[in-house]
Amino acid sequence: MSPPHLLKVIPMRKHLLLMVCGVLSVALLATLSQGKDDSAKSAPFRHVVLFKFKAEVTEAQVQEVIDAFAAMKEKIDVIQDFEYGTDVSTENKAAGFTHCFFVTFKDAKGRDTYLPHPVHKEFGKLVGPRLDKVLVVDYVAKH
Repeated sequence: MSPPHLLKVIPMRKHLLLMVCGVLSVALLATLSQGKDDSAKSAPFRHVVLFKFKAEVTEAQVQEVIDAFAAMKEKIDVIQDFEYGTDVSTENKAAGFTHCFFVTFKDAKGRDTYLPHPVHKEFGKLVGPRLDKVLVVDYVAKH
């Protein structure tokens, strides 16, 4: 049988140990969570735009849209990168969307600056009447 003074000390030590482990666990989780937030803040922000043009839109009108979209990179400083392409999939699942535009910003604030920008608004006036449908997806890049 243990001496009476050890019966009081051992449970208190266990309690203290559990408290310390709990505090360390919370601190570790907070640090890991902060690291995830930091990486999300530094990850590129992607703005993907798909166009399905109206049947009557000519190739010259489509090219005008492509040129105007590409020109925004030089006119709106928050655009870090721009690329585009046309559908070449053999799966036939594009649902009529033929053109994909891929705009990269540093973060969501860049996109938020871009959307109401006068150059983007002017582009919308050009492209809007030529589109049957548009699809936009924004995401934070993850690896």
